[in-house]
This record gives sequence, structure tokens and C-alpha cells, in this order.
Amino acid sequence: MRDVMRFKYAAMLALTVLVVGCSSTSKKELPPAELSDFSEEVQLNKEWSRSIGVGQGDLFSNLVPAVDGDSIYAADVEGLVMALDRRSGKVLWKQDLDLPVSGAIGAGYGLVLLGTLKGEVIALDADSGEEQWRAQVPSEILAAPATNGDVVLVQGQDDRLVAFDAATGTQRWIFESSPAVLTLRGTGAPLLTRNLAIAGLSSGKVIALDAQRGIPVWEQRVAIPSGRSELDRVVDIDGGLLLSGNTLYVVTYQGKVAGLDLESGRVLWQREASSSVGLAEGFGSVYASLANGTVEGIDERSASALWSNDALARRQLSAPEVFSSYVAVGDLDGYLHLLSQVDGRFVGRTRIDSDGLRAKPLVVGDWLYAFGNSGKLIALTIR
Repeated sequence: MRDVMRFKYAAMLALTVLVVGCSSTSKKELPPAELSDFSEEVQLNKEWSRSIGVGQGDLFSNLVPAVDGDSIYAADVEGLVMALDRRSGKVLWKQDLDLPVSGAIGAGYGLVLLGTLKGEVIALDADSGEEQWRAQVPSEILAAPATNGDVVLVQGQDDRLVAFDAATGTQRWIFESSPAVLTLRGTGAPLLTRNLAIAGLSSGKVIALDAQRGIPVWEQRVAIPSGRSELDRVVDIDGGLLLSGNTLYVVTYQGKVAGLDLESGRVLWQREASSSVGLAEGFGSVYASLANGTVEGIDERSASALWSNDALARRQLSAPEVFSSYVAVGDLDGYLHLLSQVDGRFVGRTRIDSDGLRAKPLVVGDWLYAFGNSGKLIALTIR
């Protein structure tokens, strides 16, 4: 097992170099694009800021906070979990688990859920932070667990899906899936509806299971591995799934971005794309942070690009998020960029954390929450 994980870490490093340097004509890698000046149209107001321990750490963790009701929950890689009032930033409770947290945070139905590098699933009481139960899965957990109030769903690095009773932590079912030979280090967070457990796999497939029994309902391949080398054949779905209405949005690395019918898995539309960080959706459009640093707006009806902004090339972008009439995305230097949803032009920019901004921005109504790599959690509104 140790050799397998070493192989995966090496693969991630190799793929990172490949993405950053693929367009170079020499042995030297191209640097991240310099930020260009623009006429600022939107200014962001910092409502509050808090420090969440040591933040994201050095293993490329992606600990996106979660909002449930009037509370926001965040964790660092050493197991510090905090609940804050999302409007004032007041600390409601702290819990120090002293564990290597790598999958965070899922929240809902009175629970705060985390996963660790040791494969532990931990459920805390959302109001007090007290531990409710703890369970074990066979591999490390790199994405947030999900819950529908009845079950808690966890996806491991090995593509196994495990469901636990939300009240007791007793295992309900386990679904085995063979991972690809070579994968990126990461998994997308699974989704739970009332009836379906849905996950994107390292094979480029999306699987939907009966949430109660773990029996397959449908399976859809979004990307087909191609190429001579194993690196060329990597088609992980690491950016998570996005559900809006009855449409499920998904993007793969070195594959496609697609819209699927939730009930049947039928492909509604698709387009060539490569991303490992995920999507946003709004106003009939889908927005993607591509692996090369391009941000793209895609028309759902025609699957054609509405606009494309390549000014952030090689800046290791976070997943995008829709904020008011804009698309928000973070980068390796900790800048939060706002782009117009209409034509993709830059309209605003602010620096969140000099250590970088890897986590997807979190938007609730008129508030945006950005969690920097060093642990800075900042609440922003538009002036």
C-alpha cells in the first residue's frame, strides 16, 4: 500500500509539472502569468477575518469550509475545527481533534463531518462541537463527506464509497470500484440527494447508487482514457459534482465537461475540457477553471464557449464560484479575481492570503467566504 501511495504522490508531481510546462518550447518551465492592470469596476468590503489554525498545510489539501444556516465551519490540517457566526465572525465553538484532517468539511442536519489521512470519519455536533461518532474506511479521505440526514457518504482515495448511519455511525453499505492505474492525488466530494448517492471516479465515470442500499442505479462515462502513456490516460473527476435542479454538472481532467440528467445519467451536453478543481453554474451558463489557467464560460444550450479568459495562465486556479453577477476564482498568490459573467473581463481583484488561495470560494447570498492556504478565513461583501 505504501508503494502505491508513493506512486500516486509522484504521479501528482509529474502531472503538475506537465500542466505548468506543457506549452514551453525549452526545458525551462513557463512561469505563472503576470497579473495585468485593468479598470476596477467592483470593490470588495472585508466584513471580518479569522485565523483557522495552520490552514491547508503542505500536502495540497483542499479544506473548503461549509455553511449551514447562520454558521460557517472550517478546519485546518492538524484537526482544529471552528464554528463561527457567518455574519459577525464570532467564534461559537472550537474543537481540537489533533488528527491529520484531509477531507473537510461536510455540514448539515445537525452534523459537522470530516475525514482524515488515516481514513477516519468524524461526526461532530453542529451546535456544540462534541464528537457524536467516529468510523473507519479503508483509505485516506481527501474530500468532504456528505449527508442527507439519514446516511453519511464518504469517498476514499481508492474510489470506494462507504455509507454510514447518520445517527450512530454504523456502516450501512460499501461500494467497491477499481481505481485507475494512475490518478491525481485527490477525489471530488460525493453528493447525496434523498434517494441517490452520486460520485465521480478516477476512471472518468460518474456512478449513482441507491442511497439506502448502495445498489447501482446508473453509470455514465464522461471521459475515455486515451494516449500512449499512463499520464496521458489520466481522466480523474477530482473537482466534485455540481447539482442544479435536475442537472448534474461534471468535469474531468484531460476529458470533458458535461451536463447529465440526474435521474438517468443521460448526457445532455458535453464539451472538451481539462480541470481537476470543479465548476460553477449560473444564468444558464457553466464556468470552469481549466488546468492551464484559462477561465471559460460555457452556454448550456449549445455547449459552446461564451467567452474565454487566459490572462491567469499557469496560476493554479481554484474552482470558480458565482458571486452576484460575477465569477470568483482564487490563485496561487492568494488573489481573488472577479470576472464578469457576461464576457469574462476582470472587474475586481483583492488579495486574501500571500500563501495562496486553493479552496473554492464559498458564496451564500450576498456574502463570499475565502479560505486562504495559511488559514485566513475572510468574509467579503460587495461595496
